[in-house]
Amino acid sequence: MAPLTQSGKSGFGGVLPIYKIMKKSLFLTICLVFLFAAFAVHAQNTFDITIPEPAKPSLAPEKPEAPPRQFRKLFLGQKLDDLKTALMKDGLFSFRGDRDVSFLPVREQTLVETTGLSFVRRAFFQLADGAVYIMSFSLDTRLIDHYSVFTSFVKKYGEPESLTPSEAVWESDDTRVSIERPLSVKYIDKKVFDRLNEESKAQENLELQNREDFLGEF
Repeated sequence: MAPLTQSGKSGFGGVLPIYKIMKKSLFLTICLVFLFAAFAVHAQNTFDITIPEPAKPSLAPEKPEAPPRQFRKLFLGQKLDDLKTALMKDGLFSFRGDRDVSFLPVREQTLVETTGLSFVRRAFFQLADGAVYIMSFSLDTRLIDHYSVFTSFVKKYGEPESLTPSEAVWESDDTRVSIERPLSVKYIDKKVFDRLNEESKAQENLELQNREDFLGEF
């Protein structure tokens, strides 16, 4: 039985136009799909670009100073009497004279420990052969923060030689300065410190040898 058209007559006169329309619609749909796909690829290639952030300028100077050996009137290599005089005159410390001085007979060294005022909580000085070779200043974190001290150092002495979560270190041939957490600044005379370490190791080796010699007597 032949299909009927809207006029009631048999034949394909009414079906063919619908088929052509559907065919054209399918073709247009496929074209649109390819068009959108091409646009998506183009958009991804065009807009998926990472713009690098501008480099932040370094705080370090072009010619940084050498790591410091001095804080105010206190410095590495300072003699004990001069150290006591400087502490007495400095209003940043509550130095009580000889009451804050201890002698370490085992190492034949001297320790000066005093409280501070304002930004400094406590200060420690170790002396060998009558001269300061270690200075350490514990700062009050309620009045000054680690970042401020660190950036101040970088602006004068450049980037640190080493940086860890616990400390930042600046070094030269004879000096080591570190900012340690939570917040203290330590100065070390490297030459004296290394010499004392070598002497300590030599003493330990001698004691070990004496022990072995003693055991050999049995």
